[in-house]
Amino acid sequence: MKFHRRRRADNGINLTPLIDVVFLLLIFFMVTTTFTKESRLLIELPEADGEVVESSPGSLELVISKDGSYAVNGQNLINRDIRTIMAALKDASQGNADTPLVITADAQATHQAVISAMDAAGRLGFKQLNIATQQAAEALQTPK
Repeated sequence: MKFHRRRRADNGINLTPLIDVVFLLLIFFMVTTTFTKESRLLIELPEADGEVVESSPGSLELVISKDGSYAVNGQNLINRDIRTIMAALKDASQGNADTPLVITADAQATHQAVISAMDAAGRLGFKQLNIATQQAAEALQTPK
């Protein structure tokens, strides 16, 4: 008499479908990922030592108010267009890009207004650009 043996249940896990799914996910993420190239400017930040520097008599002053309007050497500009800023700076400097330029912006002025002013100066070739600041109120008080 021949007895049939019961087959042992296979206790192992078949990894082939799992590997297939992992490869499919890997391919999916590789295809759908976008690679962005971030460009950063390397700049050296100036150090402030608290000394007041007097502006030279031949310097230009570009003032940006709280609402974003511009004035060059005390004369208000008719609009906020970058071409208007460039024309006013060119007229005030008489085409001399070596003239020092001081940008004075209100603390509540938008970042875009300051960047537009710096862009206009950069397009005209100004090399000496200063941004006016004031000392914090805490620094002005003497310790007791």
